Amino acid sequence: MLELVKFVVGQFAEYKDSVEYQVSEEGDNVTITVLLEESDMGKVIGKQGKIAKALRTLVRCASAKEGKKYNIEIKEKGKAE
Repeated sequence: MLELVKFVVGQFAEYKDSVEYQVSEEGDNVTITVLLEESDMGKVIGKQGKIAKALRTLVRCASAKEGKKYNIEIKEKGKAE
């Protein structure tokens, strides 16, 4: 699933080399955190969050057979908690 997220984010991010991905698993819940440069935040999230919403929908559909629930978080580098 991480490869799908990387592919979609890579299509919109200007600084693809500086994007970082963190994956944490707790049982059937998997959280993928995407850390972006400030200038890429708007490009990856999209107007009114449409790109981020579409990414989450793609991941949810692709993960249906796995039996896991994926959560996608998009954060700015340096501001991740």
